[in-house]
Amino acid sequence: MLKFYFSWTSSSTKLVLFLEESGIPYEPIPIDLQRGAQHKPEYLAINPNGKTPAIDDDGVIMFDSSAILIHLADKHDKFLPPKDDPQNRASMLSWVIFAGSGIGPFSGQAAHFKYFAPEPGQGYAHERYQYEARRHYGVVNKHLADREYMVADTYSIADMAIWSYGQMAPMIAGEDAWTEFPHLKRLVDTIDARPAAARVLAVKERFASAFSAPDEESRKYLYKHIRAGA
Repeated sequence: MLKFYFSWTSSSTKLVLFLEESGIPYEPIPIDLQRGAQHKPEYLAINPNGKTPAIDDDGVIMFDSSAILIHLADKHDKFLPPKDDPQNRASMLSWVIFAGSGIGPFSGQAAHFKYFAPEPGQGYAHERYQYEARRHYGVVNKHLADREYMVADTYSIADMAIWSYGQMAPMIAGEDAWTEFPHLKRLVDTIDARPAAARVLAVKERFASAFSAPDEESRKYLYKHIRAGA
């Protein structure tokens, strides 16, 4: 059975959605980032980058959420354009990587400098990541203006990837985010209404006690640069 190492981050959430949509049996293994489980030798043997998610797919070890999503979709032939449709296949890959290498990192950094930096919500880094996060949301919003889904008007892993990071828009851009990005909101709402999305929330509730709340102790695991410079 697939072993799925996860924390409750956007990168993990898109994979929970895919697994629940696909009906692939899996064993969820929570990694408590707030208590440094990602830095333990046994986990670093699976993901040397010390991040989540990661998988052990019957002996095939993988990390990086986009790589895992593409691997599982291809292996099980789920939520992909047909192989004889090279353009939409290429577009799907482009949007999955755009989400994982663009929206995700910029949104994460925007959240960090807005809420968790020593001087939250101010300075050059805050302004830069706010701009880039919003720019990425805008790219998706514009693309969705005349289509229901990201690729070929068919629900795919590209939509799952956008959904997981797109949910962060109000946290990053503020209460007017959905007014600014209405087409992104429509996609998020459409996926939220799917039965699999409800099962994602059930997984979150099931493992709620496995994840510690952020506190002063967690800073030494999540922000080692601050600890080293203290």
